[in-house]
Amino acid sequence: MKNRLSDWHDMLLLNRSAALPSDVKSKQQFETIFFSMHPALRLNGFTVHQLKLIELVTRKHFKDLVFVRAYDESSFLQKLVVYVESDNDKINLMEMIKNESYQQARRKIKAAAGVRHVIDLLSAENKLIVGHNCFLDMAHMYHKFIGPLPSTIEEFVLNISKPFPQIVDTKILLNADLSLQRRMKKASTSLASAFSLLCPEIASGKSSDVAGQPSVKVEVQVDDMRSSNWNSGAKHEAGYDAFMTGCVFAQACSHLGIDFSYEKVVNSENLQKYANLLYVSWNMGDVINVSSGDVKEIPVMNSVKRRFLNISHPNIVLIWGFPSKLKASEIRKCISNVFGIYSIAGIYELDETAVFVQFTNADLAAKFLALKEKVETSDDSISVLHPLSKLLEGGKTCAAGYEIYKDICSSPISKVLFADQAEAIGIKWKTKLIEPEELTDKTAIPSPSPGSCRATKSNQSVFDKILYTPDYESNKVTNLCNS
Repeated sequence: MKNRLSDWHDMLLLNRSAALPSDVKSKQQFETIFFSMHPALRLNGFTVHQLKLIELVTRKHFKDLVFVRAYDESSFLQKLVVYVESDNDKINLMEMIKNESYQQARRKIKAAAGVRHVIDLLSAENKLIVGHNCFLDMAHMYHKFIGPLPSTIEEFVLNISKPFPQIVDTKILLNADLSLQRRMKKASTSLASAFSLLCPEIASGKSSDVAGQPSVKVEVQVDDMRSSNWNSGAKHEAGYDAFMTGCVFAQACSHLGIDFSYEKVVNSENLQKYANLLYVSWNMGDVINVSSGDVKEIPVMNSVKRRFLNISHPNIVLIWGFPSKLKASEIRKCISNVFGIYSIAGIYELDETAVFVQFTNADLAAKFLALKEKVETSDDSISVLHPLSKLLEGGKTCAAGYEIYKDICSSPISKVLFADQAEAIGIKWKTKLIEPEELTDKTAIPSPSPGSCRATKSNQSVFDKILYTPDYESNKVTNLCNS
């Protein structure tokens, strides 16, 4: 290789046009070209190890030759031995190659970045970001395009406000005005529901002259393939969801007296009252201010806090082994016929064999267990007509307080159904009365001692979520004993 480079170097100095070696293999591997106005030898077909040797030979034996890797006009990386006139010429050449490599790397990153360009443009232009119940959307966008999610929600909202200083959640707008709430007819404020109620003409795809048609006219342009059914079955597609969000935002602005043109919307004082407020927990009505990090609670339609009392474990009775035909609503009716319609705060299916009943106070829970035991042990034929007889039919119905539930879950035995789990650990009794000391805490959620139950913390957390779930009439959940 040293000899080949020396021959090319000498021929170059003699007549400034290097002669190529005569054999075919050499013609394939060596090609004289001009690179940035410098004579150069392009190297083809060499292995990485061979190229390294060429670089070492060139550096050691030729002061006016330099081995470089540089991109051509087609962004193809070529390996070259380039002739330089002087040390300064060599320095300038290497600096030029370094800059070109840097620009090429930037072009590659830019080409691979994809939708990140959109995020950067939105941020650079301080565009108003509009979403529907969009706290999780903003978290995903931050994580995918800006950086790792911070460890706390307060730090996250302060960080997200830097690239996106103006965010509006249409769900906030829908709960901001009584006229809008009346327009929603106390229906769900889900995106699809809001779209169909506020934009009926667009949602149905048919012309409408009803008084409730959209206040802001929305023109829709679609391609030929979707012109006939552009609005059918497209919900939960990202593009169509964004379209629905924009339509809902336009109508909400109109109802709130905000002039819907871009400059006026962005600078509207009316809109600023609702900007940068995001629902952290929609069901609970917790809202966080993205600008300050403050969390507060605002009234929302169908708020779970309006529908449920605070969770209190002494108020909980676990019932299992009842007739399989009984539904949660029928169990509620049986108990309510005895203790009154306001005696039960909620009833929740653990599985098909067990339910949790949350009474409005611990005294009612204790009275229910005592009455159940009395009816079961009574030999009086009239007890057959008792309102609880339907619940006790079959003679296998068992009931106890929440502490028994934790004890059953702490067993290493695990069955699919809760009733089978209770039977497997050897429970023979039908009713376990609540001891007086268990009635002392009437409001707070007790904190179990460490190690008292195999799944105490997780079960308590999951159970709390069950109690706060909106569809309280019959909420099926996976058997917590299997977790």
